[in-house]
Amino acid sequence: MGPATEALAVSRDPYRLHTDITPGVGLPVLLLHGFPDSSRLHDRLLPRLEGRMPAVRFDFLGWGKSGKPRGCACTAANQMGGLVAVADAVSARLDARRLVLVGHSYGGSMITNAATGNSNVRSLVYIAGFAPEKGESAAELLAKFPGSRLADAFNAVPIPKDQGAVDLYVKPDRFRDVFLSNRLSTAEAAVAAASQRPATPATSNERSGAPAWKTIPSWFLVSTDDRAIGTANLRFMAERARARTVEADAPHAACLTAPNAVTDLILDAAGTRSLAHTGSSARTAAAMSGAAAAIGLGTALLWSARGRRQSSRA
Repeated sequence: MGPATEALAVSRDPYRLHTDITPGVGLPVLLLHGFPDSSRLHDRLLPRLEGRMPAVRFDFLGWGKSGKPRGCACTAANQMGGLVAVADAVSARLDARRLVLVGHSYGGSMITNAATGNSNVRSLVYIAGFAPEKGESAAELLAKFPGSRLADAFNAVPIPKDQGAVDLYVKPDRFRDVFLSNRLSTAEAAVAAASQRPATPATSNERSGAPAWKTIPSWFLVSTDDRAIGTANLRFMAERARARTVEADAPHAACLTAPNAVTDLILDAAGTRSLAHTGSSARTAAAMSGAAAAIGLGTALLWSARGRRQSSRA
């Protein structure tokens, strides 16, 4: 049996995401996956967070054009509108004004932009996630240091009735190596690969705005066997952000292979635990509480984007 969850009805962009709420006490944490992951990435976290803190996860149907009905233009940045609407609804329902944002993979880019200028975000947690500087793209960060195996790992699938447009999926025979570092069984990897949420080629080239990690405390999990973003690239971003950093013997999908470490780090970011070491150079042994801090960090960034985006559209 999984944790008790409650569906939250969202009137805005219901075709693009759904949410679950896990009951608990303390600060709520919002969990955001990247691409090509889905919210199944959090399946092993929710039972560990239940009763300890309210946890909300988002499941995007896709990043980019595929996240909207076919034929509707939508960049990754525009996805934030639907996500922030959900985050606001969740915050009101939980009667909490302080939140922790957790972002995995590309979810880190989203929280980096979403939380800028929002004083209600307590902390940012990056779980093997992107933490770009202003003007940087995910593609540039992937190429900074060796280690990423994504370059030739994607299949481009044409979108019907949308000439020239494609969805990107990681090839099924590459998913276990690139995202899981062969840490899960072939059968488990096949399930994860089948639940992918696609992206478009433009997604990884989108340039970041002013980063929230310059003003909001951040936590970072560095996976020491990351073959998607690359371990060296993760270390670079964690150190630049001056994040409270831990390292875990885990693949890119650390939430699936090191859920206890991820949970502990989220609790650290929420202020319910204390880290033995802080600062950009702090590192712990494998399977320590680093993953949790990274997740909490990513979720916090997303919630804060609403005010900034509304003012920019005014």
